[in-house]
Amino acid sequence: MLTHIHPKLPMRDKSITRNYYVDGLGFTELGNTDFHDYLMLKKDQIEIHFFLFRELNPLENDGQVYIRVENIEEWYRSLEKRGIAIHPNAPLQHKPWGQSEFSLLDPDHNLLTFGQDSKME
Repeated sequence: MLTHIHPKLPMRDKSITRNYYVDGLGFTELGNTDFHDYLMLKKDQIEIHFFLFRELNPLENDGQVYIRVENIEEWYRSLEKRGIAIHPNAPLQHKPWGQSEFSLLDPDHNLLTFGQDSKME
């Protein structure tokens, strides 16, 4: 039986990725923090893993994760207050398919889309 999913995304520099997610988005680090080419981060019930890929061209990175959230407007405002850049083509919007969504690009251009059922707001 399936219980959880932990996406693995590429990163070029562990310290830059750690700082973005920990200092910017409020994640915490898990596991062996001394393992230089792997990073595990958690926030609430979300866990994301990263593997070192120094040769990654961020403009060619197709890494994407869709994260369901509660209180999406509050989450969105908190990121804006912290100066986290919202994807220029994906500010908070109410989509015709019944979701409220917005997106971020991390330092390696992994696309993080946050969504909530519009009926739940």
